[in-house]
Amino acid sequence: MTGTLSRYFGLRFLSAVSAVFAGAFALVAMVDFVEMLRRTQDLPDVSGLMVAKITLYRVPFVTERVLPFSVLVATMLCYLNLSRRLELVVARAAGISAWQFIAPALVIALVLGTVATTLYNPLSAHLRERSTQLEADLSARQSGFRTSVSSFWIRQRSDDGQAIINAKSSRQQGIELGGVSIFRFDANGEFRDRIEAKSAVLEPGFWRLEDARIHANGVASVDRDILRIKTTLTRAQVGESFATPETVPFWQLSKHIELAENAGFTAVGYRLQYLQLLAQPFYLAAMVLLAAAVSLRFFRMGGVQKVVLGGVAAGFAIYVLAKLSGDLSKAGLVPPLAAAVFPPLLGGTGRFRAVLCQQGG
Repeated sequence: MTGTLSRYFGLRFLSAVSAVFAGAFALVAMVDFVEMLRRTQDLPDVSGLMVAKITLYRVPFVTERVLPFSVLVATMLCYLNLSRRLELVVARAAGISAWQFIAPALVIALVLGTVATTLYNPLSAHLRERSTQLEADLSARQSGFRTSVSSFWIRQRSDDGQAIINAKSSRQQGIELGGVSIFRFDANGEFRDRIEAKSAVLEPGFWRLEDARIHANGVASVDRDILRIKTTLTRAQVGESFATPETVPFWQLSKHIELAENAGFTAVGYRLQYLQLLAQPFYLAAMVLLAAAVSLRFFRMGGVQKVVLGGVAAGFAIYVLAKLSGDLSKAGLVPPLAAAVFPPLLGGTGRFRAVLCQQGG
C-alpha cells in the first residue's frame, strides 16, 4: 500500500509541477512575443515567424529562474487539493505520516533539479546565444532597433598605444561582437582614429573586423571589407568583460573558472554560478519542504488563504535572501560556497522541519 500511495502522490506532484511550469512558460512567451512585435514593427521584412523564433529561443533562459517558484506553487496546489478531497485524511487514518506524503515529492524535486542543471541549463544558454544572434541580425537592418543586451566596453593596451572597444552585442562569451566601435589612441594618449565595424571576431593575436570604416581627423574615411587589429587580449580577458556567468552553460563553467584564474582574474561570479547550479536540486527540495510545511492543513480548519499567502511570501523571502547573499559573494564579503548553500539550508531546516514533525506525527 505504501508503494502505491507513493507513486500516486508522486504523479500528482509531477503533474502539478508540469502544469505550473507550462503556465509560466506560456505567460513569459506571450509577454515577450508581444514586446518583440512592438519593437520590430517598423523593421522591413520581419515576419511573425522570426519574432516567434527569437521569443522561443529566449524564454527558456527566463523560465529557468522561475523553476523554484514553480515547484513551490505546485507543491502547495498538490497538497491543498489532496487535503480538499480528504485523501490526506484517509492516508493519515491508515497510519501514513506526513513525511511519507512528502518523500515522493522530494525525490522528484531532486531529479528535476539534476535535470535542470545538467540538461536544461546548457540548452537554455545555447538558445539564448541563438536569440542574441538573431537580435543582432535585426539590429543590423535598422539602427533604430536595439537589442535587449546592454552595451559592452573593454580596453586593450599595446606598444602603439591603447584602444577602447565598444560593442552593441556579444556572442560566444565575447569572442564574437556586433556593432563594434573602436577608439584608438597613440602612445602619448592622443586620439588617433575611430573604427566602425559590423562585427569583430577575436583570433589569436588580433581582432578580425568585417565591413569596417576608419575615421581619422583631417582624412577621408576608408572602407575595408576585412581589417585586422593587433591585440594582446586573451579569451579569458575578453570573457571577463563580455560574458556573464548566467550565460555560460553548466558544463563550461569549470573551464571558465580555470581560464579566469590562470589569467589572474577573479572567478567569483563563475564559481558562484557553478555552485548554485550544483545546489539547485537541494534548492528545489527545500521549496518542497517549505510548501509542505504550510499546506499540510485540513480545509475544515480554515485559514487556507492566509496559509498559501504565507508560503508564497516565505518563498519570495528566501529568493531575495539568496540574491542578496549572491551579491555579497560577488563583492567578496561572503564565500561562494556559503552563498550557494544558504537557500537550501534556510528552506529545508529549522522551523519548517519542526512544523512538518508537528503535523506529521
